[in-house]
Amino acid sequence: MRGLAVGTVTAVAAVGAILLVRRASLRWGATDDELRMMLPGDDQLPHPDLTATRGISIGATPSEVWPWLAQLGQNRGGFYSYDWLESAGGVEIRNVDSIRPDLQIRTVGEDVNLAPEVALSVVELEEERHLVLRGAVAADGTDIGAPYDFTWAFVLQPRHDGSTRLVVRERYVYLTDWAAALVEPIEMVSFLMTERMLRGIRDRAERAARQASVPSQPDR
Repeated sequence: MRGLAVGTVTAVAAVGAILLVRRASLRWGATDDELRMMLPGDDQLPHPDLTATRGISIGATPSEVWPWLAQLGQNRGGFYSYDWLESAGGVEIRNVDSIRPDLQIRTVGEDVNLAPEVALSVVELEEERHLVLRGAVAADGTDIGAPYDFTWAFVLQPRHDGSTRLVVRERYVYLTDWAAALVEPIEMVSFLMTERMLRGIRDRAERAARQASVPSQPDR
């Protein structure tokens, strides 16, 4: 009887810990106000089954952060995340450390690949303000039959001190009864990659901003 009681307490504690980790992962870095606020892209999927909102402060202006956002994608500048985790999925992703004009997203309708054969579509774009992706579809534009619809929004919010808040929101709508069983584990992997991506964008933008602020030395 005592063993059953201990087992029950252990199971309840384990479930509680999982729920706490899940809740923290769905709002990593985000403030209470950011969780509540409407963001660009929310009206694409107004009644989501799962939402994750995450954020980070960046010591650079939105105009300095934007070019790093505008080259996200397996077919562009990478996702600035964990190379080993990206490679584990068999996806060749190069995470660049410089701004490349030839890799920049410029218009609605362009593709942002998650993998060579899987692309998200740019559905909203306002330079230096927000980028909203939706998908996924095959790289040739055909439906791959995913059991969920999905939006991924990147929003830049200027601050009075010249820094920027980058808020990222994922919204999922389940299209089948079993979609949650697929999305929930995907979301935990997404959390690991997103928090690293946010730090990767921050570090690159801040480093570039520091370099740009150093006065050039006159030729002697």
